[in-house]
Amino acid sequence: MNRKYFLSSILIAGTAGFSFKSSKKSFDPVKEIRIPPYLKPGDMIGVTSPAGYITTEQIRPAVKLMESWGFKIYIGSTINKRDFSRGGTDKERAADLQQMLDNPDIKAIMCARGGYGTIRILDQLNFNNFKQQPKWIVGFSDITVLHCHLNRQLNIASIHAKMCNSFPSDWALADPMQIETILSIRQVLSGSPVKYTAPHLSYNRAGRVEAQLIGGNLSIIETVAGTESDIDTDGKILFLEETGEYLYRVDRMFWNLKRTGKLSKLKGLIIGGFKLKPDDPGDEFGSSVYEVIMEKVKEYDYPICFDFPVGHQKNNFALKCGTKHILNVDANGSSLVSI
Repeated sequence: MNRKYFLSSILIAGTAGFSFKSSKKSFDPVKEIRIPPYLKPGDMIGVTSPAGYITTEQIRPAVKLMESWGFKIYIGSTINKRDFSRGGTDKERAADLQQMLDNPDIKAIMCARGGYGTIRILDQLNFNNFKQQPKWIVGFSDITVLHCHLNRQLNIASIHAKMCNSFPSDWALADPMQIETILSIRQVLSGSPVKYTAPHLSYNRAGRVEAQLIGGNLSIIETVAGTESDIDTDGKILFLEETGEYLYRVDRMFWNLKRTGKLSKLKGLIIGGFKLKPDDPGDEFGSSVYEVIMEKVKEYDYPICFDFPVGHQKNNFALKCGTKHILNVDANGSSLVSI
């Protein structure tokens, strides 16, 4: 996979004319997103675990590397705390994330790991201060809960990316893909445009679109369906990834997306990594994941790409949820460019 960074700025110029009649702007169904300030050296990143349990030792490589990037690191109280599989009780995890949302000195929040537990604390959080001073929230998997909520309720961008438990323990021994994916977090936090590519697949559907990018873990998106955190996909590029599920469950979740209208008015669809459980012997589903997905979108004409470098896999690059991107799918493969 080739990957390039585009460091050129894009200038958008507009013109306005005079008219005796009142001018009317075309209606845009996609709300304007608020982009938190990008980070600069000396800014502080808070590390918290709103989901699973993790230790100081396990986050040490991530802390060390982010400090080498010039950032200060604030380690939250949930690190080392444990309530069974979670990083402390619901009350403790909510309190730790809340104080990071409210602390004006913290410019970004890095979630230490996924697992399970973010949905349990979401309704305990107060985003009033965060709305006044938005900051980047970074994570994926279970953290999709926050990405969905920020997009639907607050119109604030966030970063879908690897977390502390995915940083290599020894940077000198990390393979090139690990290095690229981790460095993409720094690029996105710092505001540098990025471009990611994936090879051509026969199931891809060609097209070029420009729209807001949203998405994350498929089962989490199903979890928040029908709630105030439910994502609105109309006019957007949706990206999806999943892990540890049987194919029949993936089929069921895609029927949920279709029947709730989330697939009908998309601008584009990006399918990332889908690491599935093998079918039980004698209980095979009888389709591939590509066939399962294409069955649900066959009546639509927007571009679709598969095997994109996002998800529970080594090639999981940082994506800005809520901001505009250009998706291009053609005979050479697919590309996604932040703008």
